[in-house]
Amino acid sequence: MNMGRDDSRVVAVSIKDITYGYTHAPVLERINLDVNRGEVVGLLGPNGSGKSTLLKIIAGLIKPWSGSIEFGDGIGNRPVIGYMPQVDGIDLDFPITVEEVVALGLWNRSRGVMPWHTSRNVREKVYNVLEDLGMSSKAKSQIGELSGGEQKRVFLARAIVHDPELLLLDEPTTGADPSTRDDILMMLYELNRKTKVTIILSTHDIIGVAMNLPRVVCLNKSIMADGYAKDILTKDNLLRVYGLIDSIK
Repeated sequence: MNMGRDDSRVVAVSIKDITYGYTHAPVLERINLDVNRGEVVGLLGPNGSGKSTLLKIIAGLIKPWSGSIEFGDGIGNRPVIGYMPQVDGIDLDFPITVEEVVALGLWNRSRGVMPWHTSRNVREKVYNVLEDLGMSSKAKSQIGELSGGEQKRVFLARAIVHDPELLLLDEPTTGADPSTRDDILMMLYELNRKTKVTIILSTHDIIGVAMNLPRVVCLNKSIMADGYAKDILTKDNLLRVYGLIDSIK
């Protein structure tokens, strides 16, 4: 299930000397990282290590204290970004269906227009991505009726329905059972293979997720290791990042 790694060396995202924190305490310090176009990269670290914050900075949701983010050619052209937060802002008690949640990913914010009833193409895109994720049978269901793993699939569908060039996923498999976790990773593998979308995801799951990624960045305020998973997920590196892990098989 290992995801492919694109060695074309065309930089998709360049993170330059990023520092950021809350209430004057830094959670990220001098982060420098290049992600190549078509790569799948995992940010691995414990809770509070800065993974979610770094994804939000890349997505443009928060501004760093210092440093910069450059995309592609470095002249300011921003790619189409899909972002899946760890905690979604949708009220699960609100009466909204699965298909409507996914369609929100196609919302044209500049026009303030909701897309659902405006185009047959929109409906087709929504149903196609739900089918790819094994959720088409739930299209008419209320989002609050789904299990946690099913909701993860729906929110992932919303993030990819507009064909992003850069996909940012914050703990996309947390709360999912092992079968759903593996299905999500396989779907991401297929999406990357077919479209060459650049994927950066965060996780604290060493065995279930990180070991199945080609490149892993171990992060805890600063970058402690970066490379192929098979090379850097060693006892010594994990002890440095987590401090409590005794061994990994």
